[in-house]
Amino acid sequence: MRIVTGVDVGGTQTTVLVGSTESISGQATGPGAAIRPGRALASVGPIAECVRHALARAGVLRSEALVIGAAGAGHASERGELAQAMRSEDLAGRVRVTTDLEIALVAAFGSQPGIVLSAGTGSAAVGRDSTGSIHRSGGHGWQMGDEGSGYALGRAGLGAVSQAEDGRGPATALTEGLLEATRCRDVRALVRWASTATPGAVASVAQAVLKAAAAGDEVASAIVDQAAQDLARLAESLLRHFGADEAVPLVLHGGVLRAGQPLRQATLAALSSTARFLVEDRTIEPARGALVLAEALLEE
Repeated sequence: MRIVTGVDVGGTQTTVLVGSTESISGQATGPGAAIRPGRALASVGPIAECVRHALARAGVLRSEALVIGAAGAGHASERGELAQAMRSEDLAGRVRVTTDLEIALVAAFGSQPGIVLSAGTGSAAVGRDSTGSIHRSGGHGWQMGDEGSGYALGRAGLGAVSQAEDGRGPATALTEGLLEATRCRDVRALVRWASTATPGAVASVAQAVLKAAAAGDEVASAIVDQAAQDLARLAESLLRHFGADEAVPLVLHGGVLRAGQPLRQATLAALSSTARFLVEDRTIEPARGALVLAEALLEE
């Protein structure tokens, strides 16, 4: 059996599968290693370490092909830089780097048309049309986009706490929730925490926002509802690439859209207003999409 490796690199977690599309012989998870602009090489160490753990669990030193789908890998120059550095690690005979969105799309629909709406640390929608062309909406980063993402939820939650503290907004359970999530004693300490927090750190408090919304906090619920509308618009913007009367399969993916999360339910409700979506309520594993692409790489 030919052994290949598939890697899903996100902002908070890296997942590696070793084996084939039929049988997984080794897997590992590690910290996120999303590519930052101009800093592709900084992702090499964490990815390579996670791959080595998975290979060891499979009982091999290297595989025949390695495909990495990485968040932040939108530019060809950075994909090429990361691929070349990974080749130097001697973990596979052939190496390809693509985006986390492409491997999610393959995991969801193979080569068939459809849309994946993804929200984790960041957010984006990616779709394949009936001609096989791939289109993306969102994914522009925390300064210019990431609407409906974990970062957006966390940022909105922090803003709601500051408004409540000043009397500019209603009291909210988010104050206690975010203080607990960040281990801050009071709002003044939370302000200091936020002033140096990375986008990933801000995204990490999204779970406190979702928890407050699930408990019925009106402010948190409004934040979640807005995020759901923003995510639905990402998917809706891709419909122009499909036939005017074409029904389009759609799958939700990402840490803040997991089953049981209030944002998932709110997003499903927001999407229901667009009759053309055929929403498939199932879970996908993008690293398996990377395995599919790794096997295809051997056939090129």
